[in-house]
Amino acid sequence: MNIAPLSILLILLTAAAGTPALAATPDGAAAKAKRLTIEHLAMLAEVSDPQPSPEGDWIAYTVTRRDFEEDESRGRIWMVPAAGGEAAALTAEDQSSSHPRWSPDGRHLAFLSARDEEPAQVWRLFRKGGEAVQLTDTAQAVDMFAWSPDSTRLLLLLQDASAAERAAHEQGDDYEEQTPPPWVIDRQQFKTDYVGYLDRRRKHVYVLDVATGTLTQLTHGDFDHAEPAWSPDGRSIAFVSNRTEEPDDNYNTDIWVVSADPSQAPSEPTRITRNDGPDESPSWSPDGRSIAHTSVTDAEAMLYATAHLAVSAADGGGTRVLTEDLDRMIFSPRFSPDGKHLWFLLEDSGEQNLARIRPQGGRIERVIVGEQVVSAFAPGPDGAVAALISTPRMPPEVFRLAGRKLDQRSFANREALAGLELGTVEEVRFKSADGTEIEGFVIKPPGFVEGRRYPTILDIHGGPQAQYDYSFSFEAQLYAANGYLVLHPNPRGSTGYGQDFCLAIWRDWGGPDYADVMAAVDDAIARGWADPERLGVTGWSYGGMLTNHVITKTDRFKAAATGASATMYATNYGHDMYQNWWEQELGFPWEAEARQLYERMSPYYRLDRVVTPTLILGGEEDWNVPIINSEQLYLALRQLGVETQLVVYPGQYHGIDTPSYEMDLHQRYLDWFARHLGGG
Repeated sequence: MNIAPLSILLILLTAAAGTPALAATPDGAAAKAKRLTIEHLAMLAEVSDPQPSPEGDWIAYTVTRRDFEEDESRGRIWMVPAAGGEAAALTAEDQSSSHPRWSPDGRHLAFLSARDEEPAQVWRLFRKGGEAVQLTDTAQAVDMFAWSPDSTRLLLLLQDASAAERAAHEQGDDYEEQTPPPWVIDRQQFKTDYVGYLDRRRKHVYVLDVATGTLTQLTHGDFDHAEPAWSPDGRSIAFVSNRTEEPDDNYNTDIWVVSADPSQAPSEPTRITRNDGPDESPSWSPDGRSIAHTSVTDAEAMLYATAHLAVSAADGGGTRVLTEDLDRMIFSPRFSPDGKHLWFLLEDSGEQNLARIRPQGGRIERVIVGEQVVSAFAPGPDGAVAALISTPRMPPEVFRLAGRKLDQRSFANREALAGLELGTVEEVRFKSADGTEIEGFVIKPPGFVEGRRYPTILDIHGGPQAQYDYSFSFEAQLYAANGYLVLHPNPRGSTGYGQDFCLAIWRDWGGPDYADVMAAVDDAIARGWADPERLGVTGWSYGGMLTNHVITKTDRFKAAATGASATMYATNYGHDMYQNWWEQELGFPWEAEARQLYERMSPYYRLDRVVTPTLILGGEEDWNVPIINSEQLYLALRQLGVETQLVVYPGQYHGIDTPSYEMDLHQRYLDWFARHLGGG
């Protein structure tokens, strides 16, 4: 595929000259098979957000594709018969749309769309056909919306509009962009990724009367609000907010309820939960008497803590935790339409199951389980469930669960994957240096031959509170298609194995987790799969941070690629978006004891031990792990005489989202490892 020249801010300040060769193509019969290539990025789609219709006969969902001519990704709303059949596109290909939601009366399908360079608004399609009609006209983008149970109102989540947004909305075509005013900072949390500097503009809940267009603000104050949800009778709205005295210095979100009656606005919300940790994802019971939600009961464990399933009385009368003995992460609880079950996502040991439990508690039933990952779901009115499922050989697609029967309904990637020989994904378990059992996944090259050793890439996941699982990985399959064995370990610090396992790296980054990822390498060598003389290591975010620990502690790797990583941790305090995390885990860097901890944990102070050629990458506008970290690492390695290269992607945040930059990123990985590992 021909791609226009990239204006990458390539600080191609390269310490070693030479044009990298493309990864070698494996020889033999397997080389004749069709392999995954970087160009498949243009063919693969991202399916998301399945939503069954009120009658249960259709499922709407979003399909996002990359447009390399416009160099952007755009979403499109589709629907497919629940019983199976041909899917139909409901929105235009040249206008990005997302978040499809059926009106409860079944007459309309609403969605979000940003059109004509305007902020995202709610649009409505009539079920019987016709053009989409714009329902909202706000100065700022609509973050999310939901229909009221009687289909006459919408709740909206809106951030307070800026002066520039208000002026542009009022003046229309006559608006001329002005020089922005300076940022005036008076908050403790004053920066976040994808936004930049934060001011006092907050996110609030509104209600829109669809017939009259009247918009009423329901929440107020110097607080952010999130995840609003209608009560079944349409009289109240539950939402999530941190309304502590200083919301910026803790993670204590609670569930609140406010009246949805405009005549009572503004009214004070009722606090439903009183747990010290985060309570999130509210879902009303059909009778309106209870609210299910996730609850972190160990606030001191902070971001390492397990989120449990809980049910609270809708009047604030108390909370029951249903999964405290499970010690696994719970996501997205939802009551079944008949109120007999609570559905939720359950992360466990490389899987993500769809499970359910009685609202009173009891035995957990894992309904969709096994070597697959359920990333989203929505219960339908007939007891069926629309689910988004991925496997090692298939990106997420829409499925329908009816009783015990699970059937695929969307096939957005069938054509792109047709005829491709993908790498086999094998789950492995092995012992770390101290005897701790570690689980991981090995992605073998297509045509893998037992007894032959392959160049191997240790690919470390970010987080660190995350896990590798049975979902499709384009990057891993791309490496495998180029002849590499790929290792995906879940070291300590990962979720999916209990809170103690996750918390094991507390104040010890690059300690137990380093031992675990090295054990993954040794295990692959012991099995006769990995070539010990051709090892590479890579990771993004915390995966990049652990990569930096790896190259300062061992010379076994012939190449490294570290993305969006940190090396001198004190640099980030007051510069990234994690001041709470730094303070609560490591302390204030100016205090003597904390300063010693920052320095002991920072790989920057061991860079003189590095011999591994290292590719360093990041986004220019990343406030999650700011690019200053990559710049410091690059300059230090260059001054130390280590082969290195720094690549900075203009305008990109913590994730590289512009399609041409995505393609460039993957090509640079392949080129770097081909140069230093010799290809597959």
